[in-house]
Amino acid sequence: MAGGGVEIGGPGKRAHLYEHKFSWYFVYTCFVGALGGSLFGYDLGVSGGVTSMDDFLKEFFPKVYRRKQMHLHETDYCKYDDQVLTLFTSSLYFSALVMTFFASFLTRKKGRKASIIVGALSFLAGAILNAAAKNIAMLIIGRVLLGGGIGFGNQAVPLYLSEMAPAKNRGAVNQLFQFTTCAGILIANLVNYFTEKIHPYGWRISLGLAGLPAFAMLVGGICCAETPNSLVEQGRLDKAKQVLQRIRGTENVEAEFEDLKEASEEAQAVKSPFRTLLKRKYRPQLIIGALGIPAFQQLTGNNSILFYAPVIFQSLGFGANASLFSSFITNGALLVATVISMFLVDKLLQVQSWL
Repeated sequence: MAGGGVEIGGPGKRAHLYEHKFSWYFVYTCFVGALGGSLFGYDLGVSGGVTSMDDFLKEFFPKVYRRKQMHLHETDYCKYDDQVLTLFTSSLYFSALVMTFFASFLTRKKGRKASIIVGALSFLAGAILNAAAKNIAMLIIGRVLLGGGIGFGNQAVPLYLSEMAPAKNRGAVNQLFQFTTCAGILIANLVNYFTEKIHPYGWRISLGLAGLPAFAMLVGGICCAETPNSLVEQGRLDKAKQVLQRIRGTENVEAEFEDLKEASEEAQAVKSPFRTLLKRKYRPQLIIGALGIPAFQQLTGNNSILFYAPVIFQSLGFGANASLFSSFITNGALLVATVISMFLVDKLLQVQSWL
């Protein structure tokens, strides 16, 4: 599913006839698309470190800073207990949730590329505003804009990667989003480790550097083509075939192109996609794929641990530098596990199909 429509990118009945060769243009589109994951990952990794920096707390949350410095008979968790500080961290995720619905509409009507560009613009504006923040209001507005960028990017980028990828490598290419998310977290931890020593504006550098991948994604998104799937949905068949030939590195794309057209016709015939999903024969896929797996991923609390890792390590008695470096090690393991999954996912799918 993508934006209330039906995804038309899976292998069709002519899959055994599909051809593809190495194409630098395909590599370029994957790189640009995968930058969307780095936006989410960088913010996830950098924000927790910034909120543990004394310079940041002194400027915007002096009460938290004073509680942190005083030897009171309370846990470190209580010292960080501040409603406005919580609003600073949570406003991004609330904004991302709301913007996902707008992104869904834009992705369906105007294409994946449009959502990627809007997401990059919003994230870039948020990064600039956060880096230049003089008060709490600027911080919160910046976070809301960052959340808008993440909402658009997280909705459109996995779909963009999936539709650009050859059927045989779709799993690994789609995992690029997770890879760049993990890489973004890792880079953010490394940035925080060094900027924590730059007084008093190290936190501004950490927040402002989020604009670099956003700018690269914006420029790259403008130069990239729309996906063949989206172009077929829009009725631009000649352009869709040209793009398909370019990303596959061969002119012999008739089999895949015919499957795309047939899948598009079937998708357009579905008048109420959400009502269709609720039918009994689709309930297992809906419960497991759309509801169960995402819900249990979040209920593990993994994102909260990644976000608050520096604060958690400080609560355990680590110093400021040690807590940031420990977060770097933790997220390094996350990145390694993602690389392993990229090599295995398509092979496991092939084994499953044989069974």
